[in-house]
Amino acid sequence: MEAQNGSGAAEGPSAAEARPAATPEGMALAYASLVLMALLPIFFGALRSVSCAKGKNASDMPETITSRDAARFPIVASCTLLGLYLFFKIFSQEYINLLLSMYFFVLGILALSHTISPVMNKFFPANFPNKQYQLLFTQGSGETKEEIVNYEFDTKDLVCLAMSSVVGVWYLLRKHWIANNLFGLAFSLNGVELLHLNNVSTGCILLGGLFVYDIFWVFGTNVMVTVAKSFEAPIKLVFPQDLLEKGLEANNFAMLGLGDIVIPGIFIALLLRFDISLKKNTHTYFYTSFVAYIFGLALTIFIMHVFKHAQPALLYLVPACIGFPLLVALVKGEVAEMFSYESSAEILPHTPRLTHFPSVSGSPSSLADSMQQTCSSSSSHRRRQQNPSAM
Repeated sequence: MEAQNGSGAAEGPSAAEARPAATPEGMALAYASLVLMALLPIFFGALRSVSCAKGKNASDMPETITSRDAARFPIVASCTLLGLYLFFKIFSQEYINLLLSMYFFVLGILALSHTISPVMNKFFPANFPNKQYQLLFTQGSGETKEEIVNYEFDTKDLVCLAMSSVVGVWYLLRKHWIANNLFGLAFSLNGVELLHLNNVSTGCILLGGLFVYDIFWVFGTNVMVTVAKSFEAPIKLVFPQDLLEKGLEANNFAMLGLGDIVIPGIFIALLLRFDISLKKNTHTYFYTSFVAYIFGLALTIFIMHVFKHAQPALLYLVPACIGFPLLVALVKGEVAEMFSYESSAEILPHTPRLTHFPSVSGSPSSLADSMQQTCSSSSSHRRRQQNPSAM
């Protein structure tokens, strides 16, 4: 499969004439591995998306995609893709990829660290000397003070960051396909976890727009294929079709763009949160859309080999991921509930909003006393408002 600036198209054997023909066993292993790698970040990212809004860090809070964002996304993606194409045509490919490598080196380390942190925390001993840190950047002063960055982390997070840096250096020096996949999986999982569609209608707008985008740039021009072959960055998952013959040094890759994972993935994660909102202790729509994704990806591979031509994966993934759950909703009579569900309304609905930063001085004990007095006075004020007759 071929990666394309966040979206992908399948690439058949005839698309790479300079490469030796892959064996049926090697191709089967490569495509099965790509499907498995695509499913992992969708499944675990969707599960983590349910609880990510409960995190203390601002960086762990989800970014909500509205219908306006969804409508503009294909246009922005097209401009970015065309811009990269022109850059590769005008400037030296070597220098552009060097700059991109450094950029994704930093992003990859942060994404991988965030991905492995919950797992690694289980392996630290109870007596591990764990210290808390906070990175805080604000803008303005007094009542106009605004938080720009408020990130809390600890020693365990620093250990995960160091481990991720090893992978980053490996990728930067060798561009090895395993290091590429570790970064790609981290990007995908973080995308599914932290990018939230606010409702099903927005998801349909986003997937529908990128459905047209993928078809146009794959079938209508050679822009996407050119950028994909020139772009050396972990924006795709790869697996060698000649692994059985050459081992880890294999170089005849099948590819899948991260866009073909993240875009359907955030829609599948939305349906999981919708399942939970129904409070029926079932995940019908999540599992339906998950199976639909497997079906769509398998169909992409099948069509690719029948026609021996690159295929835009979203051409098959979008109808499957939208159509299957919608059909289930029609059968169960829950179409109205599905389209009226608002994901953003269930993210910390009772969380207080800090509108200004008061000027505080004095000891911690005096601060605690003043906070208690403030809470008591506001509580009694609320009681007076609720019981006007008592006055």
